[in-house]
Amino acid sequence: MTTDDIRARIADRLAAPGRPSSDFDLNTEGAGPGQHALRGAGVLVPLHAQDGAVRVILTKRSSALKHHPGQIAFPGGKIEPGDGDAATAALREAEEEIGLPRERVTLLGTLPPHETVTRFTMTPLVGWIEGPFDPVPEAGEVAEVFSVPLSHATEPARFRVEGRRWQGRRRYYYAVPWGPYYIWGATARILRGFAEAMR
Repeated sequence: MTTDDIRARIADRLAAPGRPSSDFDLNTEGAGPGQHALRGAGVLVPLHAQDGAVRVILTKRSSALKHHPGQIAFPGGKIEPGDGDAATAALREAEEEIGLPRERVTLLGTLPPHETVTRFTMTPLVGWIEGPFDPVPEAGEVAEVFSVPLSHATEPARFRVEGRRWQGRRRYYYAVPWGPYYIWGATARILRGFAEAMR
């Protein structure tokens, strides 16, 4: 299958409606989805052809950050007043966080929104990076930029359910580790939604 075939297949699968997800999917105790006012956010799921394979680019957040230090995340963030929509926010943040020029990204589609326990509704935009790309991590926010084979990130069998105590309760979440990188929580749940879309 050529790169063009893969791009077309992804765009075709993303065009089909999907189910929204949330951090509450595996947790029935406490306030569920839609119980609070939510802030909008956009994240980019960047795909890149490298050495004959398609890979998903992810970041490891700086350990100095106040929120989610050291966690694995997509480039992205909250929708600022000047953004207008989630796609603009995702592309702006990707440019700031990993040095990805927005004009180098072709958006292939959108995954269903994901609600987080931190009261954001994240819209994941799947984007294809055109041409070679050498990431430049923003030192204040990003400790590392790495990539995972798309075949790993979209294989449902690679996902597992794990749990830990958070705010006095046992909470469950999806995880899809890759080498030394522990991909879990909202990032893993969005990737699992991507896997479901690609089936």
